[in-house]
Amino acid sequence: MESIRIYVEQLIRLCGISDGYVPLVRHLVLVVLAIILASLAGYICKKFIPLINKLTARTASNWDDVLLSDKVLRSACSIVPAVVIWQLLPMVFYEYPVARELLSRLTAIYITVMMVRTGIVFIDSFKLLEGETRTATQQYLYSFCGVLKIVLIFVAVIVVISILVNQSPTTLLAGLGAASAVMMLVFQDTIKGLVAGIRLTSNDMLHKGDWITVPSAGANGTVEEISLTVVKVRNFDNTIVTVPPTMLADGAFQNWIGMREGPGRKQARKVYFDFNSVQLLDEQAKQHLISEGFATKEDVAGKVSNVTLFRKHIEQWLATQPSVLSNMTILVRQADATQAGMCLEFVFWLREKGGPDYEHATSLIMEYIYAASREFGLGIYQQLMDCKEK
Repeated sequence: MESIRIYVEQLIRLCGISDGYVPLVRHLVLVVLAIILASLAGYICKKFIPLINKLTARTASNWDDVLLSDKVLRSACSIVPAVVIWQLLPMVFYEYPVARELLSRLTAIYITVMMVRTGIVFIDSFKLLEGETRTATQQYLYSFCGVLKIVLIFVAVIVVISILVNQSPTTLLAGLGAASAVMMLVFQDTIKGLVAGIRLTSNDMLHKGDWITVPSAGANGTVEEISLTVVKVRNFDNTIVTVPPTMLADGAFQNWIGMREGPGRKQARKVYFDFNSVQLLDEQAKQHLISEGFATKEDVAGKVSNVTLFRKHIEQWLATQPSVLSNMTILVRQADATQAGMCLEFVFWLREKGGPDYEHATSLIMEYIYAASREFGLGIYQQLMDCKEK
């Protein structure tokens, strides 16, 4: 550094500048030289970015393309000019200690802030490694990255304050013991969210991309984001509902991932019938059911009720439907009767798990059940409402 200063002074004198102006001219030249060297260092670093991108593109793995992305490298290159300036300040402002000290602190603060920014950009790049769903390991890593960003910002604040007050960071950290209660109060939501997130992922309760239902929060849709303090759910009407992780960990919610990963979706529909319509079939009614194909002669042998034949027919009919999984449970059973009448529950599994096809298949099946019940002489219960004209 000293040799550069002496060499610059000799050049200035060779240019015919008197000794009285040499310090001022030398100072200006050194400032310009420092700016040029810093800009040149930043320019050279940015020239290496395309080369690194080409090298990472040739590898079969995807992690290096994400972690060494263009955004991360450009953020790192923005630190290099400040480091060059910081190293050259003692030489440029050796005659101005106050200005040198002030600029050194400002440059150190800038370097600290940009290093933290680069670290945050690097941590955020892990999100690009995810797919549509997030495994438990990825969720652990995601939660850890959120904590790591908070720690980086916290350490950066301590370092910046230590630079401003010209104290060691360890001295400031030692004095934070009394303020730990305040810090716990400030970050209580983050800490609770971290604990809740660990509980959710360790028990394999929630993943990104899951379809969940949280009635208390009005959420019924797909999980789009799981962070330390919030779980974002996109409902099927495209509205976004934010749910605290603590609500999911401490409360109750329904996760439909088992249904999505299974072969089909279970249906259990109840229909109430009028007790007055339940009866033993006479010969005429038996012949009608046989002629219409709802029963066979073996089915109607002996004394048999219309409910028995109806249950048997619906089970056989459901097994023949292409929208129903015949290898899964198909059952028509009597549930507990109520004042609304005799309850029959229809249990079956549909191939479609959601969307219009699922709704149409369910509707077609139930519509047939409603219509077929009339052929067996069964009356579906419905409450009559009193309509008064005003």
